[in-house]
Amino acid sequence: MSANPVIPVVSSSTINLRRLLQLRAITLAGLLLTLGFVVIRLDVPLPVGRMLQVLMVMAAISAVTLWRLRWPWPVREPELFFQLLLDVTALTILFYLSGGPTNPLVMLYLLPLAITASALPARYVWGMAGVTLTCYSLLLGWYRPLAAVEHTHDIALGFHVLGMWIGFVLSAVLIAAFATRMNNTLRERERALAALRETALRQERVVALGTFATGAAHELGTPLSTLAVLIKDIEPSQGVPEDKLGILRTQIVRCKEILASLSSAAGQMRAEAGRRLALDEFLQEQVQRWQAMHPGAQAQVRLEGLRPAPTIVAEQTLAQAITNILNNAADVSPADVEIDGRWTADELVLEISDRGPGLAPELASTAGTPFLTTKTDGLGLGLFLAITTIGRFDGEVQLRNRDGGGLLCRITLPLAALKVNE
Repeated sequence: MSANPVIPVVSSSTINLRRLLQLRAITLAGLLLTLGFVVIRLDVPLPVGRMLQVLMVMAAISAVTLWRLRWPWPVREPELFFQLLLDVTALTILFYLSGGPTNPLVMLYLLPLAITASALPARYVWGMAGVTLTCYSLLLGWYRPLAAVEHTHDIALGFHVLGMWIGFVLSAVLIAAFATRMNNTLRERERALAALRETALRQERVVALGTFATGAAHELGTPLSTLAVLIKDIEPSQGVPEDKLGILRTQIVRCKEILASLSSAAGQMRAEAGRRLALDEFLQEQVQRWQAMHPGAQAQVRLEGLRPAPTIVAEQTLAQAITNILNNAADVSPADVEIDGRWTADELVLEISDRGPGLAPELASTAGTPFLTTKTDGLGLGLFLAITTIGRFDGEVQLRNRDGGGLLCRITLPLAALKVNE
């Protein structure tokens, strides 16, 4: 359950160029095998040296292009079109050397045209159609005849039929492969767009909640101040135990601190909203703060990892996210909460377990949705805000029911976004 999916930004032309290189490699291999079969098995005299030079040049261009794909600059549509023009040029030279329009493989002209139609705008498609038509037309009157197949009609016909079959198989396989990969790319893009829309909607909800919370913090200040004054006027002699008065005072002070923190943090950037702190100290601080809020809760705490622990920016929103999940555990299972934190130099895994009723099957797919709660007095925002906040740091929250009852909440948090650059 990740609130902030990481979607790599790669241009469609870059993806298509990679696939073009794959198809070109298959085509070159197929042409090389066909050339060997025609020359050795059918004993057709062809300018093998020149044709091999063309294949080698295209292989070298593919190698250079593969190296170019490592550059940080994205591939643009004109570059992809230029690569397809190189393929048409190579095919034209090969056809010129091997019979021109009588070469049964001439249908391979359709391959770059089909790729252009699938991957590029209409102006490039019409341009490629014009180029292939021009090349084919030039071959009608300017080519090197196949001398060996002009001896008899039967030999010529048999060679032509076999060549047409090879050309059809090669074209069909390559076009089908490219079209299939194109469809897969479109489906992946649709899924990525759906994830982005979901993230945008979640962020809009967070902004709306932040605006509401800022106003609520201002309005709650007055009633809390009134309660604080009334508590001071109540004496233990009036029948209220001192320990209960102490709890009331502590909770009112805590409410004021939360409201003050909320107001001061509104609009601040990450570095302003946090402070430098060792990771283990940050976790211990959150546990202690949570225990102060729930003095009756019983927790088993295990914190272990790399020593000294990495220094991070103790983000207030992240601290609140962890507290929200701890609060949920204390609400359903105050007598049995387990907190298990493990970290390396690059990652924190924090598991918070309880022995409550667990997660109902019908809620498994909607857990973390705002205003969805099973508590009679809950707002349904704690888990939603926790997932959203942790997702901002490329983290992930996973929920699963425990054997024997209860819920396990696992927080996986990369530390790259929180680490302090020394």
